[in-house]
Amino acid sequence: MSFFGKKEKSCCCGGNCNDETMKAATENHGKGAKAKILGGGCAKCNALEVATIQVLTELGRDTAIDHIKDYAEIASYGVMTTPALVYNDKVLSYGKVLKADEVKKLLEKEV
Repeated sequence: MSFFGKKEKSCCCGGNCNDETMKAATENHGKGAKAKILGGGCAKCNALEVATIQVLTELGRDTAIDHIKDYAEIASYGVMTTPALVYNDKVLSYGKVLKADEVKKLLEKEV
């Protein structure tokens, strides 16, 4: 809500973000592994990570995966529901635990 034309900043992580953390999260895009799992580390996130590693192995690609748990960085990808799968800084899926065959279909499209 805004009063008298003053805009309030809203944050997806319950107000724990500030300009510095959002800037740092945005700068981290493009660093590290090609595949990333976004999520807090719950069973669903871990299941997506296992399926992704399995498919990357089958496809002969680098199996290094970054598991992003910082909510400010997750939000910098535009993701509001986890788990999410990111490959080459492109969000391929979010809010769903994909099975290996679903991950494979998505990754085969990404060269």
